[in-house]
Amino acid sequence: MNTTTRARARRAAGAAGAAAALSLGLACSAAGSAPGTAGTASTAPASPPAQSVATPTPTPLPGVGTPPPTGLTPTQIANAYNLGPLRQRGIDGAGQTIVIVDSFGSPSIAKDLTDFDAAFGLPAPPSLKVIQPAGPVPAYTDTTTRSGWASETDMDVEWAHVIAPAAAIVLAETPTAETEGIAGFPQIDTALDFVLSHHLGQVISQSFGATEETFSSAAQLQSLRGPYELAQRDHVTVLAASGDNGASGETLDEKSVYPTPVVEWPASDPLVTAVGGTELKLSPAGQRVAPDIAWNEGGGGPSHVFPRPAYQNGVASVTGRHRGIPDISMDASCSSPVPVFGSYLGGGGWQTSCGTSLATPLMAGIVALADQVAGHPLGLINPVLYKMLASHSPGLTDVVSGDNSLRADDGSPTISGFSARRGFDLVSGVGTVNGAQFVPELARGG
Repeated sequence: MNTTTRARARRAAGAAGAAAALSLGLACSAAGSAPGTAGTASTAPASPPAQSVATPTPTPLPGVGTPPPTGLTPTQIANAYNLGPLRQRGIDGAGQTIVIVDSFGSPSIAKDLTDFDAAFGLPAPPSLKVIQPAGPVPAYTDTTTRSGWASETDMDVEWAHVIAPAAAIVLAETPTAETEGIAGFPQIDTALDFVLSHHLGQVISQSFGATEETFSSAAQLQSLRGPYELAQRDHVTVLAASGDNGASGETLDEKSVYPTPVVEWPASDPLVTAVGGTELKLSPAGQRVAPDIAWNEGGGGPSHVFPRPAYQNGVASVTGRHRGIPDISMDASCSSPVPVFGSYLGGGGWQTSCGTSLATPLMAGIVALADQVAGHPLGLINPVLYKMLASHSPGLTDVVSGDNSLRADDGSPTISGFSARRGFDLVSGVGTVNGAQFVPELARGG
């Protein structure tokens, strides 16, 4: 599904979302609250001030208002990932297209992106094209499901655009909800087949997933992989969120989570790059005031369907015989959320959002920048990520503290997960990115 029940509540709660989440059963991790490797720290670089992205003052607009002060701004995110040197070189996603796939989409996405850009002084993308290749989306009604997907869509589009402001965007909307098990995936496959057969973009962002165990069989899940095989053939990068239930995942009825570690598909697919979550602690200018930590609710662990792919042989001591996720991580924590603007019927205005549903479009923007540098689409980037890890690439920032064990309100673990550590781990993957170095390294193949 696009988000967990808890993540939906966080987004619906608007600017108070992060605080509201704490009352829903399992708290987001706070700074220092998640155990990790004692006495260690990540090597997160601070962007050189001379190369930082300029800091405009958010602009109040009639009917739009001022973005909530609790969310990280586009400038803070751009500086946190050291994009200033890239922007100075004209690396902004020009000539690239990011494809975002969402159930239902948002009926107000064009206006919402325009208002979001105006508030933060961002340029409009070269184009925003909305397609419905799996059939017409029913008229919007103000239900939890529809407002949740509208909010998800606004976040996906707005924050992919933040990272790669000169990239075009294609939003592929489907007419049915993706929940758990196979529900919604046949329509998603139809949309992906259309996108790929018509060569509509170089990178695909998917902020959804279903627990592997909710499919009726491994064969049922495997029957849905056709678009990812086509993407691999055509050198299109496919990303997917690792999930927002920590080391667990929701059951088929969406009323509970599994009592043992599980992971979500399509993030677990070896042909997909799984994007996990971190927590950022930034100054108003976007400089780090503390190392990134792994987000406590970020999905991660070994797949129960897919064996370890060859590109993970170097981390077999961590993954065992299984495909392990995530591959890489970006901001997702509800303690470092971002503002999202939406004006869809029955809701609207500013809210703060979080989750690996945010991390994924952020990473899609990074890939678009690398595609621009390379001058061609990179396709499956996972082999390069693990090559960069093995060579201790300066483009990767290690995340060495935090875990994704699920906890009760009193902080006691209810489902033991995985801890961040030096190198690859099953909560942050290979770490996170220092964009100024990561983008050119990814573009040249590590």
